[in-house]
Amino acid sequence: MFVSPMLLNKLESPIDREQFLTELKLDGFRTIWTKFDDKVRIYTRHNNEITSRFPELVNLPLQNGTVLDGEIIVTDRNGKPDFEAVMERFMSKKSEHEISFTVFDILYLNGEKITHLPLINRKEILENVIPEDTPLLNKVKWIEGNAIQYFELIKQHDLEGIVQKRADSSYQINKRSQDWLKVINYKYENVYISGLRKEDFGLLLNFENGSYAGLLEFMAPQSRKELYNQYKDFILDENDKFVYLEPKLKAKVKYRNLTKKGLLRIPSFVEWKS
Repeated sequence: MFVSPMLLNKLESPIDREQFLTELKLDGFRTIWTKFDDKVRIYTRHNNEITSRFPELVNLPLQNGTVLDGEIIVTDRNGKPDFEAVMERFMSKKSEHEISFTVFDILYLNGEKITHLPLINRKEILENVIPEDTPLLNKVKWIEGNAIQYFELIKQHDLEGIVQKRADSSYQINKRSQDWLKVINYKYENVYISGLRKEDFGLLLNFENGSYAGLLEFMAPQSRKELYNQYKDFILDENDKFVYLEPKLKAKVKYRNLTKKGLLRIPSFVEWKS
């Protein structure tokens, strides 16, 4: 039984309000775990069943009629979530990465929908459903308020970000709500645009030292218009997929982190640099 998850709105910086709970934002992939009639089914947020990919999550000590919302993660040797590692584990059963299912909400209990209850009450129920955290099955840590201080701590440890949720919020199925907010710990870099993808929009990026930095796919319409008005002056070459540019157009981008290959993860345009 799939339940389409509640989604997060973005904040540029945290808000310090006591009526919000503050959680660590986990760098993995969203997972809906269900058990009815002794049958466990596991889904991504887009309703793709992935039960067979994670056999270690089938026999968890949980009752029938349970639906949980959480994140499957893999941690590195320092205990930080490693997105590339969890995707390797997702793509191949042969991967030796050990996963962790970290739960932050419960939607059904004993077959009864409890999404109408305030979040703080659902958290209390979750404490009883998962009374003891294990490496495989555990609950996300949260605090009341103190989001600004917590976000500073997140930045010091180079983690992905925080989530802020109204303590009295219901679980709004398949909706993006101002009751749930995320603040990403973005990094920033000045780069040069070295190419333009011909079909789906995308820009090839170079670091200031000339090495390849990755592909940018997120750019506001006005900034795209400005790009299209000037890129033809810098064309060096082209093929079926890309127009290659002299690296003269400079931009500031934000990104999640550097990949293991040293590329910008999910870069997006911020502003032009002179």
